[in-house]
Amino acid sequence: MNIRKSAMRLVTPKALAERLDMSTSTLAKWRLDGAGPAYVKIGARVAYDEEMVEAWLASRVRKSTSDTGREAA
Repeated sequence: MNIRKSAMRLVTPKALAERLDMSTSTLAKWRLDGAGPAYVKIGARVAYDEEMVEAWLASRVRKSTSDTGREAA
């Protein structure tokens, strides 16, 4: 993963969960499974970079229910 030299814009798991209309426990499970957006770990603190979240969301776009997306390619 390529980390930019510019400052990351970090958001908390709570803020991201509210934005995505889901629970923080879902984000925690995704971190455990490696299924959600990339995150930053600083000591005990977990945060998400807004740009990485946007990239992850863009990778989840589908055109139909039969569209399996990039991960199937």
